[in-house]
Amino acid sequence: MLNHCFALLGSLPWLGWIMPLAMLALLGLGIAALAKYLFTSSRTSRDLPEARS
Repeated sequence: MLNHCFALLGSLPWLGWIMPLAMLALLGLGIAALAKYLFTSSRTSRDLPEARS
């Protein structure tokens, strides 16, 4: 299966290599954003002192 995938990517131009990498990067950024959202404190920007001025 991996050999078939590499053969397909080898027959495609550079776009065939960029699209899977871009999808993996977007997936990683989505996971990082979700983790940041879940593990940060529940304070909102309204609670911050510099936002009250």
